[in-house]
Amino acid sequence: MPTGKVFLVGAGPGDPGLLTLRARDVLREADILLYDALAADAIVALAPASCERIFVGKRGGGAAVPQEETENLMILKARAGKRVVRLKGGDPFLFGRGGEEAQALHAAGVDFEIVPGISSALAAPAYAGIPVTHRDHNTVLTIVSGHEDPAKDRSAIDWERLSDPHQTLILLMAMSNLRDITQRLVRSGLPATQPAAVISDGTRPSQRTVTGTLASIADDAERAGLSAPAVVVIGTVVALREQIAWFEKSPLFGKRVLVTRPEDRQDEFARELLRAGAEPILAPTIAITPPDEPRAAEQATHDPGRYSWVVFTSVNGVRVFFEHLDARRDDARVFGKAKIAAIGLKTSQALLRRNVYADAIPHRYIAEDLADLLIASSREGDAMLIYRAAEARDVLPERLNAAGRPATVVAAYKTVFTADPLFAERVGRSDIVTFTSASTVNGFIHNLGGAEAARAACAKKTVACIGPVTAQAASDAGLPVHVVAQEYTVEGLIEALQSETATS
Repeated sequence: MPTGKVFLVGAGPGDPGLLTLRARDVLREADILLYDALAADAIVALAPASCERIFVGKRGGGAAVPQEETENLMILKARAGKRVVRLKGGDPFLFGRGGEEAQALHAAGVDFEIVPGISSALAAPAYAGIPVTHRDHNTVLTIVSGHEDPAKDRSAIDWERLSDPHQTLILLMAMSNLRDITQRLVRSGLPATQPAAVISDGTRPSQRTVTGTLASIADDAERAGLSAPAVVVIGTVVALREQIAWFEKSPLFGKRVLVTRPEDRQDEFARELLRAGAEPILAPTIAITPPDEPRAAEQATHDPGRYSWVVFTSVNGVRVFFEHLDARRDDARVFGKAKIAAIGLKTSQALLRRNVYADAIPHRYIAEDLADLLIASSREGDAMLIYRAAEARDVLPERLNAAGRPATVVAAYKTVFTADPLFAERVGRSDIVTFTSASTVNGFIHNLGGAEAARAACAKKTVACIGPVTAQAASDAGLPVHVVAQEYTVEGLIEALQSETATS
């Protein structure tokens, strides 16, 4: 059996958007994933479903997997021919024991690769609006572990050299020793008035920053309830936060947003929410499954060119259509001379990824406007194939048939309700509840056990809908609707939420 390989990968500081491209590619090909607590869930989720995930970390001084056990596990799995990813918060070589792990792999004769990551020592201050270097403030940057190896007889840190007021001092893993460290720096000559900051959960929507002085920062952080993981910054650059702070100023910063759309459609929404400073809470209420008559969905893809128009009403419809083509090694030539219609931007983009350009896209992404556009763009007698969800509203085929455009409806897929025992808890943690379709509204009600419970759960929350059809479904169920997107996309929904939050 061929020997596998180990990848020592830096997961970065927490924001999944800061993961390197190389780290992403390696994760997507992993057979075994050994990960720490500081690796964000969205990053861990990049590993394929077939990947064996093994937690080998600790958080806040809790129980930890022994380092030797982790190293032995990497070696054992690699010798079994596996691609092993050792995912570590921040950068593997910055207080991450990556050097020790690389040495162990070398001694065992196991092939390995180092994938650097962005360290919280640089990223957390940047997200807090604190530049770690600035020509008007410092020419030296020092990064120090606030938690030395307890087996050492004495400290290896030269405290007097660290007490230069003209440098920036970054302390990692220092929260449990912060008071002792600051007092020692003062005794070593650093002014007690030196500006200082503690950044907890840096780069995440839960980020919190407290500023003070060297003398006060331990009390300030304790009073604010800050805890590990945290980065401590000591230096005059801390004063620049008042001008440069940006991440915490987003209208959605720190907001917890419930994402109810299907699991396979959550990634894009979650990424956009994170970019806006919000914390996505993933709670799918529906799942996409094959239709009751899958043969009809497959047969409809054989000769769509016999129709004047082929109409796609969702991204899922496009996906299913081309999955059938791929299965028999077919391609877009099956459309022949048929024209293509898409209900909205995302559906048209899904077609474009298959090199198919939509001939018709309504200005408003609703069935009524699509029907009007198709009628205006066709002649009486033109046959239409509508490839859609089994539960979709019948307004589109009804209007087309009434206008003399015979419509054939094919159920490409159907939606079913999910069953999540933790759903109510996820809803309870959220500040904002989002719905991206009428189906997600119905799934929300189903998961909470009925409309009355759903209304109670939303009573003190902001409810946001992707468009008027979804908003009507929520209103019909008695749910309050506070935000309706003007553009019926994820981006439009987030923009509407930002506008609402900024003015409230």
